[in-house]
Amino acid sequence: MAPRSLLAAILPCRDLDVSEGFYARLGFTREAGQEAWQATYRLLRRPDGARLHLRQAEAGWIVPERNPFGLYLYAEDIDALAAGFPAAIIGADGPEDKSWGMREFAVSDPDGTLVRVGRALPA
Repeated sequence: MAPRSLLAAILPCRDLDVSEGFYARLGFTREAGQEAWQATYRLLRRPDGARLHLRQAEAGWIVPERNPFGLYLYAEDIDALAAGFPAAIIGADGPEDKSWGMREFAVSDPDGTLVRVGRALPA
């Protein structure tokens, strides 16, 4: 079997517990074995293999109204995920089919990071 590459974002957060709870609504859970350093860093994973690292932000790093960070989660269960964010989806009531061939929705995390979630439309 050929080696598989994987890229995971490292996202600074003001409150790791609050951020971990937000990303749990997108299907992420904490990986086991982090007890020694979980106060400042968290490794999260979805069952489909998507990964996200949360890092405790230093004071002054994040201004939620001006947060430049963004994430794109490719997921098949987009409609179920969107249902976990009633009234929080940006610019729409739910996922929308886009002209570029994706069905997607967007939300902001507790620190103002744009999180766009999408899947390819059938050809």
